[in-house]
Amino acid sequence: MEGDNFFYASYKGSKDFTQQQVHTANATGFGAAADDYAERGIDLNEHLVKNKPATFFLRVNSDAMVGAGVHVGDVVIVDRSLEPKNGRLVIAVVDGELLIRKLEINNNQTRLTTANKRLASLDVTGMQLHIWGVVTYVIHKA
Repeated sequence: MEGDNFFYASYKGSKDFTQQQVHTANATGFGAAADDYAERGIDLNEHLVKNKPATFFLRVNSDAMVGAGVHVGDVVIVDRSLEPKNGRLVIAVVDGELLIRKLEINNNQTRLTTANKRLASLDVTGMQLHIWGVVTYVIHKA
């Protein structure tokens, strides 16, 4: 047997080979015509996470922001490296409890507002407030 005519599987499980580089394959049928134009899948971490060491995923267990489209069971992506600014959705620590709220800063007054009419906003002026992180994305199951 000559080496060129010997049938063997040259594909070892690496995606470094294209279909044209594989000499023989122990498979039935032909590859799809679209295989030549296939792209790699979408990596959500690549698109949604800008600073990996400072990014966390949290599951929401409150209906405080339901009017803003954040529901119980949704996953929020929180970036701790971003500076909290007026009007941003934040994760705040108040009296040891994590809250998801909208940050409002007006005339040296700081408030954490809700998007649920049943819940009151929290005036934190004079209280010890720690902004844990800024919400960058909300993942909602349809």
